[in-house]
Amino acid sequence: MASPRKLPTSSSELDLDRLNIEDYLPFGSSIHEPPGQLRLRDLLDITPTLTEAAGAIVDDSFTRCFKSNSQEPWNWNVYLFPLWCFGVVVRYLILFPARVLVLTIGWIIFLSSFAIVHFMLKAHDALRRKLERLLVELICSFFVASWTGVVKYHGPRPSIRPKQVFVANHTSMIDFIILEQMTAFAVIMQKHPGWVGLLQSTILESVGCIWFNRSEAKDREIVARKLRDHVLGTDNNPLLIFPEGTCVNNHYTVMFKKGAFELGCTVCPIAIKYNKIFVDAFWNSRKQSFTMHLLQLMTSWAVVCDVWYLEPQTLKPGETPIEFAERVRDIISVRAGLKKVPWDGYLKYSRPSPKHREGKQRSFAEWVLQRLEER
Repeated sequence: MASPRKLPTSSSELDLDRLNIEDYLPFGSSIHEPPGQLRLRDLLDITPTLTEAAGAIVDDSFTRCFKSNSQEPWNWNVYLFPLWCFGVVVRYLILFPARVLVLTIGWIIFLSSFAIVHFMLKAHDALRRKLERLLVELICSFFVASWTGVVKYHGPRPSIRPKQVFVANHTSMIDFIILEQMTAFAVIMQKHPGWVGLLQSTILESVGCIWFNRSEAKDREIVARKLRDHVLGTDNNPLLIFPEGTCVNNHYTVMFKKGAFELGCTVCPIAIKYNKIFVDAFWNSRKQSFTMHLLQLMTSWAVVCDVWYLEPQTLKPGETPIEFAERVRDIISVRAGLKKVPWDGYLKYSRPSPKHREGKQRSFAEWVLQRLEER
């Protein structure tokens, strides 16, 4: 059987697929000049347009990591709407008051016990620290109970050992609470205002937590020194770090900071995955305070979550800390079913300066000019 005859393709049809850069150059300047005579000034004129188009694509991909995906409404007909109303009554008038009562009882037990242990056992440091760990785990358990938390832990429970650090993906501050109810971690966390900041500077200091402020450059050096000192301690609580540096919506993982991976110790990955059947556990700190986030959880049916304690990892020969961080991110992403994206989470808080963008535009124009000269 004869093969179908291929239709000839005209040169004009082929030209449709080619990028004609002269169409974007300023009129009357160098339109009729051959590509080899294009000037850098001409390319700089079109670079902002190209970078704005690319920036729109990047912004969409980047901001997608920090958006809460709203659920489709299901109370859309006369049969389902009464059931939805009944659910609202149960959640807000029955479950919520009961959960507030549980959390209040938990705080009363915790504060009264913590004050006795902290001030009465100062002479018995080892016993005091052990009891304070247990009390911190207790209050975190009350918090999880106030959301009707259904948490499944997979793998061996972390233990106190020198020269090891635990790293986990980050969705909300409740990640810390969920992990803390099982093991009293010393966590590296952004300093927060309000009642959360008060807890950080008082109670959580007892388990060796380290706080920092993103806007303070000197905090990075102080935190790096404290990290090295902590991992060398034989009786310190296990160190927990969220290397993404910000909350991501549990669909993606952004780039891991390399600080946790250049300490010269064993890295123990932890993967956290939330089931959004009842509530979205993602906390967008720019749009919602942590108090309102807790109220949202306490008025939902339940918080469903899986936690995997994964195989410890060490730096391989010839591997850089950045490559080590990416390898651990791969392990966590695969286990939790998250998509990897090549963005720095700190861009959520600070955008590149105009001078930096102008430098990138000039570099891009020089690269295009070089390509055209090679043709």
